[in-house]
Amino acid sequence: MKRPADIVREIERRLRQTWAQTVTGEAAKAVWPHRFSLSSASSTAIEADFTTVVNLTADWRDWARGFDVELVNRTRRIGAVSHSIPSHLVVPSIDEAARICGGEWPRRLQQGLNRLKGLPDRFPALTEVSEFLKATDHFSDVDFELLLRAGAWFSTNSAAGLTPRQVPLEGFHAKWLNTRQHLVAELAGKPDLGLMRNHAPRIHFSYLDPDHLARGGRKHDTASVGDRFALAYLPEVVIISENKDTAVNFPEVAGAISVEGVGKGGRTFASFEWLVDAPVLIYWGDMDADGLEILDGFRAAGVPARSILMDPDSFTRWEAYGTTVDQLGAPLEAREPRSVPNLTDDERALYLDLVHPGWSRVRRIEQERIPLSVALAALERAARGRS
Repeated sequence: MKRPADIVREIERRLRQTWAQTVTGEAAKAVWPHRFSLSSASSTAIEADFTTVVNLTADWRDWARGFDVELVNRTRRIGAVSHSIPSHLVVPSIDEAARICGGEWPRRLQQGLNRLKGLPDRFPALTEVSEFLKATDHFSDVDFELLLRAGAWFSTNSAAGLTPRQVPLEGFHAKWLNTRQHLVAELAGKPDLGLMRNHAPRIHFSYLDPDHLARGGRKHDTASVGDRFALAYLPEVVIISENKDTAVNFPEVAGAISVEGVGKGGRTFASFEWLVDAPVLIYWGDMDADGLEILDGFRAAGVPARSILMDPDSFTRWEAYGTTVDQLGAPLEAREPRSVPNLTDDERALYLDLVHPGWSRVRRIEQERIPLSVALAALERAARGRS
C-alpha cells in the first residue's frame, strides 16, 4: 500500500502536467476529480504483511481527515475475517489538490486565474493561452504587465527596421525585450517582431588539430553569420562546450574544432554548414536543468549534436562535485519542466529528476568540475561510435 507522501507526489505530478490547461479550460477532458490508486495488492499479499497494512490504514484515515477528500475502502477477506482497507483516494478539485501539495501551488493557481482575466479578449490572436500562462508563471506582476503593454503595442504598430533599443516603448530596455520577443510576438499574433539585430551574431572557436598548431597555425578564430571567411581546415570533429574556458582549453584532437557555446541558443550555430555537417558533432554542457534545456534548444534549431557527460550515469559518477546553489549562493530549486522533445531518453530522465521537487540530491554539476582528460576520453568514444 502506498503511503500518503507517495500519493502527494502523484497529485503534484498531475498538477504540474495539467494546472494551466485546467485554469484556462483547455483540457480535453475533466482532470478533477481524480481517483488515485492506493494499492493493487492481493488478499494473500496483504495477509503476508498485515501489520504494516493495518498501520498504513490508520495513517491514511488520520491524513484524510485533514483534507476535503474521499477515502474509498474495499472489503478484503484476510483469513476468516473481513476488513475494510483503503483502496483509492479521490481528490475532488484542483483547488484541493493545490492545498494538499501546499508550497507555491495555491499562489500559482490564483495568479493564473488573475492573469487569465480578460487575456483572450484583449489578445484574440493568442491561441495557446495555457502554454502562455506556464511560460510566464515565474514573471513578477510588474514584468507580466510590461509584457501585456508590449504585446498591445506590437499588435498595432510595426517595428520593422528598428533595433530593440529603438522601440518607442516607455519603461522598457533592450535586454528585457530581447529575452521576451517570442512571448510578445505570441500576444501580438505575429510570427516575429521584425526587429533588427544590433550586429550579426558570431561564434568563437579554437583549432585543436596538433599538426595545424605545430605548423604555427592560429589557435583561436571567430566567424559572423552571413560573412565570408576561410577555415584553417574543414573539421572532422566539432565539440560545442557550454563553458568558454572549457572550450578554449580543450586538449588537442586531430581534425577537431572546439566551439564556445556560452549558453546561447542554437540558431546562430546552425547557420554554419561546416559545423552542423561535421562527421562527429558533440555537445558538452553542465549537468543541470539549464544545460539540458540548452541542449534541447540546439537540436531544435538544427544542430544535430550528440551529448557527452550529460546522462544519469555521468551524474552519479561526478555528483560529489555538484552543488545545490547558484553562482550567487541562492538555492537551486525545483521548477515546472519544459517540453524537451529533442532530448534522448537518458537525458530526459536526468532532466525530469533535476527539476522535480522530490529530488534531494545536488541539482547542478558544472562541466568544468569534470577533468578535461575525462571529456577527451568521452569524445574519443563518441567519435568511434561508442556510448
